[in-house]
Amino acid sequence: MSLKKIGIRAAIALAAGTAALAALAQPTSGPQTGIVLRNTVTGETLDVSQGKEGGRDTEAVKTFLQTGKNLYIDDKSCLRNGESLFATSCSGCHGHLAEGKLGPGLNDNYWTYPSNTEDTGLFATIWGGANGMMGPHSESLTPDETLQIIAWIRHLYTGPVQDAVWLNDEQKKNYKPYKQGEVFPKDAKGRCKPLEE
Repeated sequence: MSLKKIGIRAAIALAAGTAALAALAQPTSGPQTGIVLRNTVTGETLDVSQGKEGGRDTEAVKTFLQTGKNLYIDDKSCLRNGESLFATSCSGCHGHLAEGKLGPGLNDNYWTYPSNTEDTGLFATIWGGANGMMGPHSESLTPDETLQIIAWIRHLYTGPVQDAVWLNDEQKKNYKPYKQGEVFPKDAKGRCKPLEE
């Protein structure tokens, strides 16, 4: 065997060994679910079992982690909560109506990260952070609160309904754009209990 072939084989073996070590060094996640959430920037698997305590055992979170579907999208009780959570966690950078401020707008059909057109991508960006000043919110929000914020962001959407991939066909037919001043009563019926004050 020539020295060139030996060198190529050695390089391949070294690369395979390095790849195997790199795979072992990657962070691991909690129990696997139906979907894999990945950091918006690095692509690393996000571990939803870590972070702020609570909000992991709701039907909505379990459904989301299996299917990527957010059960809160058009639930008025969850929109009420999502509005409040968005105001305290997101509006300082993204504006009160998600129109953009220091951070990008979230209420139109342009997404800085195209994966955010899907609720799984938006969840990953909120949970794990992104570039610039968008740090991870996994320590300040539970998975359930994150889903409520996503529902509110989707409710603020002003773009063409056909681009709202998070809505099913029935929801698209009944879609009504957000009107400023719209209020959801504290006792709105639905899946979400009022937030503790």
